[in-house]
Parts: sequence; structure tokens; C-alpha cells
Amino acid sequence: MGVLVCCDCFFYRKSKTKPNGKKTPAEEKKHYLEPEYTKVRVVDSDLKELVVLPREIDLNEWLASNTTTFFNLINLQYSTISEFCTGDTCQSMTACNTIYYWYDEKGKKSKCTAPQYVDFVMSLVQKLVTDEDIFPTKYGKEFPNSFESLVKKICRYLFHVLAHIYWAHFKETVALELQGHLNTLYAHFIVFVREFNLVDPKDMCVMDDLSEVLCTPLPPNAQQNHVTER
Repeated sequence: MGVLVCCDCFFYRKSKTKPNGKKTPAEEKKHYLEPEYTKVRVVDSDLKELVVLPREIDLNEWLASNTTTFFNLINLQYSTISEFCTGDTCQSMTACNTIYYWYDEKGKKSKCTAPQYVDFVMSLVQKLVTDEDIFPTKYGKEFPNSFESLVKKICRYLFHVLAHIYWAHFKETVALELQGHLNTLYAHFIVFVREFNLVDPKDMCVMDDLSEVLCTPLPPNAQQNHVTER
């Protein structure tokens, strides 16, 4: 076993084999990596071009706008499978062989169910993005010195939610025919956080295999299922 600790989250690396000798889910086939699913996207846009900072836009303004948008989209994506994510089905916040522990404002660590963890994340992020002193919306009001570190904190937490959706609820996502939306959202988010170094690569390594597939442009002749956005 190994332990990786950071200031806001705690990763517990479980052994790869259960006491009864059965394989853990981490060793089982990851259905979200199957080509029939990874090729399903919503748009053909070059995601790299979408995240690059425009010349006329302030960096903090760009980070604020995108972070708020990703929060809303990831919250919406999670809501589509929230009825399947319960204290019984998801007794801990997992992604691959990683369990995420929650740290409260006093630094107290606690293991919680996935829906509890997601609720903590969304409540915290909602509080931050609607705080005028942190995410100012009025012209001339400056961003705080701690803004970048808070954005990094938000993005790390949002990554945990996306990782859990893939790991624990991809089957339900496919049943709802929303894998194209999830894939596009995930790829867009990963390209964005990589562009501005908002999440430590070590914190995202649990999903490196998926990131490599989804962040690589599909060949021109690849079949895709598209949703026309208006």
C-alpha cells in the first residue's frame, strides 16, 4: 500500500487484490476505454483552440469564466446519474484504485460516501464562484492574490467527480446515451487544466489512459455520434 497526501485531498492506494483473491474493479475491464464509446463525441472542435487565452482577455477573467462553466456542466452531468450514486451503491468516493477522503475547513479528514463527497464539492465550489470577493463580476474589482490557488483547488475536486462518474457510473451514462456529452466535457476539461497547469499530473494519473484517448483528435474517417448545438 502507498499513501499520497496533499493539502486538500487524501488518496489511499488500495492493494490490487481483495482478501478473497478476486480482482478489484481496477483490474477489470474499463468499458469507458472501448473504442465504440471513446469515439462518441458531441463536437469536432479543436479543444486546444477553445482553451487558449485570447489576447484581449485577462488571465484571471478567463480562468474565472471557464472554471464557473465547468462547475455548472460537471454538476449537470453528475445530476444525470445522481439517482444511481447512493450511500449503498457508492460507500466511498472512488476512482480506479483510489479512495478520496474529504478534509473540512479545520483539516479534519473523513471518509464519506460518494454522494456526500460530491455534495461537499459542489457546495464548496458554489460558495466560492458566487463570492464577489473571489470571483468578482463587477468592472474594476480585482481578483484576490489567492485566486489561482483556489481555482486549482476547484479543478482538482471537479476532476474527482468526473473520474467517479466514469469509474462507477459509466454504464448508466451509456444507458442514458450521454457518453458523448461526458466524453466531450471530460476532454475539454482536461485540455483546459493542462493548458494552465491547474491540476498536478500526479493527481490525474488514475485516468491517464482515458485522457490519452479522448484528448487525441479522432481521424477524419472515424464515425462519431453528434449532437447539434444551437
